[in-house]
Amino acid sequence: VNLPHKHLNGTVDLHLYLVVILQVNVIALSVCTREAYQSMKERNVDDGHIINVNGMSGHWVVHSADVHFYCSTKYAVTALTEGLRQELRDAKSHIRATCISPGLVETEFVYRLYRENPEKAAATYGDKKCLQAGDVASAVVYALSSPPHVQVIMFIPVL
Repeated sequence: VNLPHKHLNGTVDLHLYLVVILQVNVIALSVCTREAYQSMKERNVDDGHIINVNGMSGHWVVHSADVHFYCSTKYAVTALTEGLRQELRDAKSHIRATCISPGLVETEFVYRLYRENPEKAAATYGDKKCLQAGDVASAVVYALSSPPHVQVIMFIPVL
């Protein structure tokens, strides 16, 4: 469930919802990353790849009070991916960490965010050339198929 959320006039229910965003975008990502690394380590995989799908919201704050908190969680994804890359390097691991940060991808996200205002949702995409899910998948495939000596750190869109 996605709800527009402005901090200055939020309710207790809204703040509980913000906890869910934090749990999904930050805590779950951290737990999944740890589990992926442990699984690779247990199976003696030293050439694996951990890819975090982020967003441009992890690199700048969108000018909309509806998504400021969401942006903060995506900034955390950027920091966690870079921290992971540094940890893997310090551990002399060959496991790589990549952050895919697509721009506006045409998905149901905006329609869920503005489910009470479908016109606002439709206007978000407007006449923009949006990325498609296949574009993001292509970026993941590129990162996975890069040679072992190449560390793809981040993918971002052409704006």
